[in-house]
Amino acid sequence: MVRKLKLHEKKLLKKTDFMQWEIDQHGKQTEQMRKYNITKREHYSLYNKLAAEVRSIAEKLKELPPNEPFRVRSIRRMLSKLYAVGIIPTSDTAERLGKVSAACFARRRLPVVMKRIGMVDSIRGASDFVEQGHVRIGPKLVTDPAFVVTRNQEDAITWTNASKIKQHVLDYNNARDDFDLA
Repeated sequence: MVRKLKLHEKKLLKKTDFMQWEIDQHGKQTEQMRKYNITKREHYSLYNKLAAEVRSIAEKLKELPPNEPFRVRSIRRMLSKLYAVGIIPTSDTAERLGKVSAACFARRRLPVVMKRIGMVDSIRGASDFVEQGHVRIGPKLVTDPAFVVTRNQEDAITWTNASKIKQHVLDYNNARDDFDLA
C-alpha cells in the first residue's frame, strides 16, 4: 500500500505524469555497458560516436553516383578496413556500413573476444585477468580491457608465461614443462 500524498507533495507532483515519460538511450546504454562490462561511460560514448561517423560517411558515399570510381573505391576500402578490425562480419555489400553500431565495437574488446574463444567463463572475469596482467597478444602484454582486438590479433591471444593461470591450464592438460616455466 502506498500512503496518501500530503498537500505539499501533491503540489510538487501536479505537473508530473508517471504514466508517460520520454524514452531515451540511457537504458539501452546501461544495458550494453553491463553486457560487455564497459566500466567507463566515455568508452561507450566513443563507440557510439565512431559508429555514427561510419554510418554518416556511408550515407554520404551512397549519395554519389553509383558508377563513380571514387565511390566504389572508398566503399571497398571502408568495407575491407572494418572487416579487418572485425566490426562487420563480411565485406560483401555497402548496406553493412549502415548497420554499424556501438555494440559492434564493444564486441571487439579484449575481454569479450576472450569469452568468445573460450579462454574464460565470463566477461567480467576476463576484464579482471586483463587488468591484473595475465593476458598478452603476441609478445605484447595488455592491461587495458578496452583494447580492440583485430581479426589478425585474435589468434595470438594467450596467457603470459609468468601467469599462474597458464600453469594451471598446462597442469590440467598434462602439458606442463618444468624447464619452460621455471
